[in-house]
Amino acid sequence: MKIGILATGKIAHTMAETLTKMHGVEKYAVASRTLEKAQAFQREMGFTKAYGSYEELCKDPEVELVYIASPHSEHYSNMKMCIEHNKPILCEKSFCINYNQAKEVLDLAEDKGVFCTEAIWTRYMPSRKIIDDLLDSGIIGDVYLVVANLGYSIKHHARIVNPKLGGGSLLDVGVYPINFAQMVYKEFPESIKGFCTYTNTGVDETDNYIFTYKGKKQAYLYATMDGLTDRSGLIYGSKGFLKVTNINNPEKIEVYLDRSNKPSKVYKVPKQISGYEYQVEESINCIKKQKTESEFMPHAETLDILKIMDALRNDMKIVYPFELLEN
Repeated sequence: MKIGILATGKIAHTMAETLTKMHGVEKYAVASRTLEKAQAFQREMGFTKAYGSYEELCKDPEVELVYIASPHSEHYSNMKMCIEHNKPILCEKSFCINYNQAKEVLDLAEDKGVFCTEAIWTRYMPSRKIIDDLLDSGIIGDVYLVVANLGYSIKHHARIVNPKLGGGSLLDVGVYPINFAQMVYKEFPESIKGFCTYTNTGVDETDNYIFTYKGKKQAYLYATMDGLTDRSGLIYGSKGFLKVTNINNPEKIEVYLDRSNKPSKVYKVPKQISGYEYQVEESINCIKKQKTESEFMPHAETLDILKIMDALRNDMKIVYPFELLEN
């Protein structure tokens, strides 16, 4: 399948390196806002074609899947353009800036019968099935609490702190612990609370989220751009708990069933290229089957995540400049 990459940042490079090692895909085309950047990426990563505009990529009849790697603020317009040209989409998280944008995009994709999914890679990894199978087995009993975090020292990157590009911890790193909790509970929270500190540009810096679900179940989550955290995910049940090492790309899952503080069982995840390959493989399978969404990240789930993030931003009083213009 001929893959096109829209935008040429760091994450686009990681995807290109992944595609190089995959079977059944072709690094076909790359597009940037300038032809010079696209051609530099083309030479470096070995793509067949380079385009100096995103629309040129969308108009190429050979492109069979577009991976969108642009900043959050551009996803909405980029996806609409792809859909209008009937191009299947794998769009980086966060899928859009807010629920309304995502709803419009996904409604358009459904209306035109175009495949569209969110590239939240943890949804597609084999580690997800390991965790789900353990929870379904009842080995740790009834889950009542999820605690998860993700943090990196990334606020020196201009995009991360720029409100015009949808900067802040929530859309970049907070989305992962939120998805982690939602993958465990598989229902919308009854209560959503968000707290944060702010950068000098006004975006959220270090975030804390508290969700309450039916039956008094809870999730305590935090995310930061201030520094590295342990990136762990803990799922507490009535008979024991699971510990996931690195929720952003799980390395192992441990089962604890007694007070010894030693794991009773340890599950390692399969070797991978980068972890990005699973979402590409799933997208290809869905396109071949003429599906418009993936069961690993259904459209309804993407919309729920954005509803949650909208509620958190409302609590944290985070509004992006272009949202004010939309209103």
